[in-house]
Amino acid sequence: MTLPQVVLLDEVDSTNAEARRRAPVVRPLWIAARRQTAARGREGRRWESPAGNLAATLLLPRDDPPAALALLSCHAGLAVAELLEHLAPGAEVRLKWPNDALLNGAKAAGILLESFGGRPTQLAIGIGVNLAHSPPAAEARWRPTSVAAETGSAPNPDAALGVLAERLDRWLRLDAAEGFAPVRAAWLARAARRGQPIEARLPGRTLTGRFEDVDTDGALVLGTADGRRRIAAADIFFPD
Repeated sequence: MTLPQVVLLDEVDSTNAEARRRAPVVRPLWIAARRQTAARGREGRRWESPAGNLAATLLLPRDDPPAALALLSCHAGLAVAELLEHLAPGAEVRLKWPNDALLNGAKAAGILLESFGGRPTQLAIGIGVNLAHSPPAAEARWRPTSVAAETGSAPNPDAALGVLAERLDRWLRLDAAEGFAPVRAAWLARAARRGQPIEARLPGRTLTGRFEDVDTDGALVLGTADGRRRIAAADIFFPD
């Protein structure tokens, strides 16, 4: 994999939107911003991104089918988990399917993948990590936290980006050399609530069952009273 270029901006609407404006690229490009004014999460949800947090997008030219591109959220999740462990030694870090990272049980990071047209496809891997700040709990779908809240100090965003970029590059290189299997195994080893009851909330219904697996296509496998269910997309919640 070619080493990425890095663009650091003082302010932008969102790093994923900036990635779309800068596409197409022929080599990987990291876009980071001190502050985002219109950051988004999954399904267009608002994502808090004040100064002091890490907001970055890796723009990749990838000649892969859409299903293979979607798997790269696992690589990003592992890189984020390793970053959080680096910043908060001794803390519990888990990955919540499909695209969140939990620090001591609270959400500290999110990932958003978007692809743009062209050949090769332009894939934006947007990553937000709560380093200094987290949103008010009343406004969050999941209890939020930050590295500062858990450790007492806020890391430098530029230094955090350097660690994140190195870790993500390593996972992408491993995939290129050995395929998705070792990435999937590493992700599952960090999966929150694997083997325990969870709720998968889909449009118009909620499925409850035991979180059994994430399959080779990245779908969640839920063991329910009616048998195993394969879920490609849902919001996941943990029953009390």
